[in-house]
Amino acid sequence: PRVCVVGSGPAGFYTAQHILKHHGGARVDIYEKLPVPFGLVRFGVAPDHPEVKNVINAFTQTAHSERCAYYGNVTVGRDVTVPELQQAYHAVVLSYGAEDNRVLGIPGENLSGVYSARAFVGWYNGLPENRDLKPDLSCETALVLGHGNVALDVARILLSPLDLLRKTDITDGSLAALACSKVKRVWLVGRRGPLQVAFTIKELREMINLPGARPVLNPADFTGLENAVKDAPRPRKRLTELMIKTALEKPGEKTMEAQAGAPREWGLKFQCSPQEVLPTADGSRARGVRMALTRLEGSGDSAKAIPTGDVEELECGLVLSSIGYRSLPLDPAVPFDTQHGVIPNSSGRVNGVPGLYCSGWVKRGPTGVIITTMNDSFDTAQSVLEDLQVGMLDVSTSREGFGAVESILRSRGVRPVSFSDWEKIDAAEVARGKAAGKPREKIVDPQEMLRLIGH
Repeated sequence: PRVCVVGSGPAGFYTAQHILKHHGGARVDIYEKLPVPFGLVRFGVAPDHPEVKNVINAFTQTAHSERCAYYGNVTVGRDVTVPELQQAYHAVVLSYGAEDNRVLGIPGENLSGVYSARAFVGWYNGLPENRDLKPDLSCETALVLGHGNVALDVARILLSPLDLLRKTDITDGSLAALACSKVKRVWLVGRRGPLQVAFTIKELREMINLPGARPVLNPADFTGLENAVKDAPRPRKRLTELMIKTALEKPGEKTMEAQAGAPREWGLKFQCSPQEVLPTADGSRARGVRMALTRLEGSGDSAKAIPTGDVEELECGLVLSSIGYRSLPLDPAVPFDTQHGVIPNSSGRVNGVPGLYCSGWVKRGPTGVIITTMNDSFDTAQSVLEDLQVGMLDVSTSREGFGAVESILRSRGVRPVSFSDWEKIDAAEVARGKAAGKPREKIVDPQEMLRLIGH
């Protein structure tokens, strides 16, 4: 059987890995829009979390299998359509993730100084489409809308001491911009309360221990929560206890001295829903956000934030909206649920289209960490293997796979990038990084990547 996977992030690679491991004869081709592989492992994981990127080693092993091939620089839906892939392969798995972000839908969100956290992360991580972002970091106070791990990531990058960032693979351009940044206060704002935050304890602890930055949590936000959290699941309980401890504890003398000298600070604000980004007098940029104060209806994860009618204005010159990523439809031939931003499916089998599958964020929505995506992708791969086993996929007719796609691409003037091409780009990045004392210096211009491999 010939299987095609669209997208080379964790969902794509884990799907390929599982199929290759459990079917001795399957051949898997992975298509990727960018010249370089690994998706959000390369462009989403924070530069100061190198250990999370170790999965790249396993993905590289998969790509080196003689039954696996990688074709970068190919945009499915434009350079080759999904029906064309279905003609060439016995099974097609869509694992292309979430390449957009949810919008706030409030007045002023297009003002200068307002960015999506997704674009900001892409900027400091070298995602080609965000390389020219040039965020304005000339203000003292930044507001991050959202209480997830991505919100904590951007807050941490804004407040991290430069010497910590210099040793990471953060891009050269963003390091230079952060070196001139005036931001010294970051508020993380959520519509709901402390019991509904979506970040994890590891990220919170890292933020609390960030050198040169002190946490400012309001004790009033946490009154009575010790009781409310008694019967909560252990991760939620520990997370809440850490917030309570940080809000209530009187720092020891040593900590007090360190904190008094801390030039930067960050805090969590709860039960605030953004109503409008307020413009400066000349209307050119953001000067603050008007918040509707909310009360919670219901409890736990399903609690809803209802506006009370009261409002509050928060001053800031930088607004980062971190309210979630969003998948986009890829090809008119593929059913798509625009409301939920997913491909309608059952265990990864795309509804009503036999032989078409999906895995990762485009299958279940943009939530969870790499391990969640791994399990989800194995689940989809298992569906493909079962369908092969029971004869749902007709392997008696031979399919040409890349042979057929190659002539389509050639006729459209598209030159794919191979995995060994990527390894040349990789070697060049590592060499550039070494010269600067970093693990790598990412190339952010796709044209430069292609020149480097003689395309």
